[in-house]
Amino acid sequence: MIAGLNILMVCPAPRGSRKGNRISAERWARLLRELGHRVTVREEYGGASCDVLIALHARRSARSVVRLARERPDVPIVVVLTGTDLYRDIRTSRSAQASLNLATRLVVLQKHGLKQLGSRWAANARAILQSADRVGVGRRATGRDEFRIVVLGHLRREKDPLRAAFAARLLPRSSRIRVFQAGSALDERFGRQARAESLRNPRYEWLGDLSHARAQRVLAESDLMVLSSRMEGGANVISEAVVAGVPIAASRIASTVAILGPDYPGYFPVGDTRQLAALMTRAETDAAFYRRLQRRCQRLASQFEPAAERDAWRRLIAELARLHPRPDRLG
Repeated sequence: MIAGLNILMVCPAPRGSRKGNRISAERWARLLRELGHRVTVREEYGGASCDVLIALHARRSARSVVRLARERPDVPIVVVLTGTDLYRDIRTSRSAQASLNLATRLVVLQKHGLKQLGSRWAANARAILQSADRVGVGRRATGRDEFRIVVLGHLRREKDPLRAAFAARLLPRSSRIRVFQAGSALDERFGRQARAESLRNPRYEWLGDLSHARAQRVLAESDLMVLSSRMEGGANVISEAVVAGVPIAASRIASTVAILGPDYPGYFPVGDTRQLAALMTRAETDAAFYRRLQRRCQRLASQFEPAAERDAWRRLIAELARLHPRPDRLG
């Protein structure tokens, strides 16, 4: 049995941030505390003593990884890879590559991520699916004369954030669809577009930056979630939607296919507005197809239980303890 470790988690998103990286870091910290460890979340390693460093984002946390490896080579380092790490930075960024080279273990958020690493780093990598708490589960409000679609995620290029809004323009007049989008504009260009779209598109409303709890309530009240991303490491909104009982229409990218499965019926080609509009319409009007999406998501729900994610982190910490045995920390 492993006694409580002093774990430092480095996340470039500051405390109070509503970015997905920070939300994930806080959830992991909670799960590790449930396992009996002491966890501190910081934006950067500042020289404090720790038994394990967990760094979220290979490129943006590289300075912390390099400094700790230099000052405390006996301390194991876990680097959690984001979508921009996996599908861009590890090929082009020396900082990201330095993090991977110095890491004791790498964590990816879906199994396709292991294939992106190649033989050079894959042996040290582990896949851990992100979990979600069961909040607001249940059928949306009855008697409502609209079919609600939600888009969750901050507005930036990698998310292709306005694809659902553009698709809503192509819907037939008879459609009851309304698209609600939550997330801050990390790129103000998309903020301007979202504000303009809200004014001219009666089927679309940008809700802006919501608390995570409020965003989860909006999700639970929706009939369908659209995930239109061009790049994801392993979108936590997938697990949140599945656990909330909300079917998903998703762009067909490798990381999402790794989570939902290659034969999931709710995919559309990346950036294809017409195909997304057709998928949204089918979900609204074809009851059998909608139930099919629901059933597929329901079958996936068990793998997104917090207990499963907590157990994966327990195994990883135990593995680190075997690699770096410390008599004062083992019992």
